[in-house]
Amino acid sequence: MTSVSELTRLARAIRIETLKMLNHLGFGHYGGSMSVVETLAVLYGDVMRIDPSKADWPERDYFVLSKGHAGPALYSTLALGGFFPMEALATLNQNGTRLPSHPDRLKTPGVDATTGSLGQGISIAAGIALSHKLASRPNRVFCIVGDGELNEGQCWEAFQFIAHHRLNNLLIFVDWNKQQLDGTLDEIIQPFDLAEKFRAFGFDVLTIKGDDIAALHQAAKPARGEEQRPLLVILDSHKGQGVPCLEALSNSHHLRPNAKMRAALEQAVRELEAIHD
Repeated sequence: MTSVSELTRLARAIRIETLKMLNHLGFGHYGGSMSVVETLAVLYGDVMRIDPSKADWPERDYFVLSKGHAGPALYSTLALGGFFPMEALATLNQNGTRLPSHPDRLKTPGVDATTGSLGQGISIAAGIALSHKLASRPNRVFCIVGDGELNEGQCWEAFQFIAHHRLNNLLIFVDWNKQQLDGTLDEIIQPFDLAEKFRAFGFDVLTIKGDDIAALHQAAKPARGEEQRPLLVILDSHKGQGVPCLEALSNSHHLRPNAKMRAALEQAVRELEAIHD
């Protein structure tokens, strides 16, 4: 088992490489990429059964980033995991790249689902999970859904489908960072009790701090028993998580940093790189 300290170092490396990648490009989805870093570190650093040398290994576990705008964080995770060379990160969203702004399974080694149109990734994850369950295969499926994405009715159709078919081989994370493209959740749509809503749909629910690696690992590591309900983990996170200059912004969903912010982001990278533990 990978230790919490090792997963913490991996999360820091993912955060550093993602910041460097976006800084090099000059714009992008900073906030929502940062808020899923620890979850990606736990999944790819220890929980998921994967083989970077055989990205399409039939016995692998699957990951679907339904909030596809966090693609940069996924790319950093995959590169650090050996799915493709680190040098490719400098080509994010450029002509001829294998790393488009949102994940594309036909372009990027290690990407299991093309996402970006919000609401669709969770449906893809449900289909993958159902296929494995019907075939009695042990493959697990993991999916991160955005909280703003929950505005899409398709999500709730998928959640109902998942609960109905008792797809307990699918573990869902909802990135509850409380912001979306146009503002805070409170501004965009009347908020409700997410945990109670999902319990009513037929899920077991945990709420975990989005940067609590030990709790994330404890929730994700064990597979669910055959008779258990599907598990959904609400990540109590923040846009720009782990980067103070981003956390301080009223909305860091998508940024084209000005000179002052760019300097602050470059300083954030230096400070993260200076940590040794």
